[in-house]
Amino acid sequence: MEKKKVGFYNMFWLFILGSVVGWIFEVLFSLIVHQKFINHSALVIGPFDICYGICACALTFLLYKYKDKGYIPLFFISFILGSILEYIMSWGMELVLGFSAWDYSDMFLNINGRVCLTMSCIWGVLGIVWIKYIYPIIEKIINKIPKKLGKKLVIIISIFLILDLGLTISAIVRAKEWEKGVAPRNAYERFLDRTFNKDYLYNMFNNSWSE
Repeated sequence: MEKKKVGFYNMFWLFILGSVVGWIFEVLFSLIVHQKFINHSALVIGPFDICYGICACALTFLLYKYKDKGYIPLFFISFILGSILEYIMSWGMELVLGFSAWDYSDMFLNINGRVCLTMSCIWGVLGIVWIKYIYPIIEKIINKIPKKLGKKLVIIISIFLILDLGLTISAIVRAKEWEKGVAPRNAYERFLDRTFNKDYLYNMFNNSWSE
């Protein structure tokens, strides 16, 4: 793989596209299956399901050199790498946020509820579809963005995401304090209680936020 294909610029746009498309997919799934809107963004502002963005980058980086292999070898490579990635993301989310956005404890052949056989098989199929069919299309889209404009947008969006992440973490910390009966101590915490409170966060992390 050429260096430019795994550089920060391309990976950044893969992350953004993966996060947004993943959010759209999850929202549509919730509307169809649960008949209600669930904001599956991992950040309090914007449609960013960052697990999908991370997976898009990781799959591209890890699988590109195997793209010319047959479907069966590629399936097992994706099966293993995808499972490892999902386990690490679940563990990392629990370490940073105090919970994971998914739990496979009731699924067949699961490991600590973080990965399971069914999802690992899905990773295997997804890896094939992604690296052979989806990524080449996305790469063409990224290359159509004017480089000068694209680089400026990368800086602006990166700053926004960093601030958004900080706001998200502080909102989670404040919501957990609110659950314990801790009163807001300043204007910022009152803002969080009004805007990004427990109800707002529960709609985002409904599968794992403890009542």
